[in-house]
Amino acid sequence: MIAVIVPAHDEEAHIVPCLLSLLKAASCPCLSGELVSIFVVLDDCSDRTEMLAQSFEGVRTVCTKSRNVGAARDVGAKAAMAAGARWLAFTDADSEVAPDWISQQLGLHADAVCGTVQVRDWSAHCNEVQLQFHSLYQDRDGHRHIHGANLGITAKAYHAAGGFPPLVTGEDVALVHSVERRGLSIAWTAAARVTTSARRHFRAPGGFGATLVRLGEGLLDSHPVAQG
Repeated sequence: MIAVIVPAHDEEAHIVPCLLSLLKAASCPCLSGELVSIFVVLDDCSDRTEMLAQSFEGVRTVCTKSRNVGAARDVGAKAAMAAGARWLAFTDADSEVAPDWISQQLGLHADAVCGTVQVRDWSAHCNEVQLQFHSLYQDRDGHRHIHGANLGITAKAYHAAGGFPPLVTGEDVALVHSVERRGLSIAWTAAARVTTSARRHFRAPGGFGATLVRLGEGLLDSHPVAQG
C-alpha cells in the first residue's frame, strides 16, 4: 500500500482542492491499481477541516494536538506504516499535486524523493519577490531544495532515518539530512510536480511562506534550501 500524509491545522480554505488532487493522483494508471490511502493529520483543528476531510471516500483522518508540523507528519507516517504502507508521500494542505505525482516518485526507485514546488498565486507579494524567487530557485532535476509539500520516502528508509523530529519548522530538512547521513539514495527531481500557496499567514515559522517574506525584506542574498 502507498500512503499520502497531509498535516492540517485549520485548513478549511485549502483542504478540498488538495484532497481532490490527491484522489486523482491515487487513480493514476501507472500505479497499476495499487491501493493508495490518504491520511489527513488533524492537528488541533477548530474549523471545518475534519468535516471536509471525512466527506471524501478513501480519506482517513488522524487526530493530534501537537501544534507541531514535525510531530504531526510523524503521527501520520506511523499510522500509515501500521496500516501496511511501503511508501510514504508527503504534501501540505495548501498544496495540490499533479495527476502523476505519486507515480513519478515511485518511478525513480530511490529511498527518498525530494521534489520542487511552483507557486499558485503571487498576489500576496510584490513583483520583486516573484522575480527574486525565480532567479534563485532551481526548478530542475538535481536541485537541492527540500519541501515537506513534495517529499516521498520508503517506509524502511523512514524508520532507518528516525522519522520526522518534533520540530515546528525544518522537520523535512532534518529528515532528509538523516537519510543522507545513512548513505541512502535520494532523487532530486522536478518531475513530481506540486503547486503550493504563497500565503503570508503561513504555518511554519521557517518554512516556504517565511522564506518568501524574507525575500521581500531583502534578508536572503543567496538561494535558500527552500522549505514548505
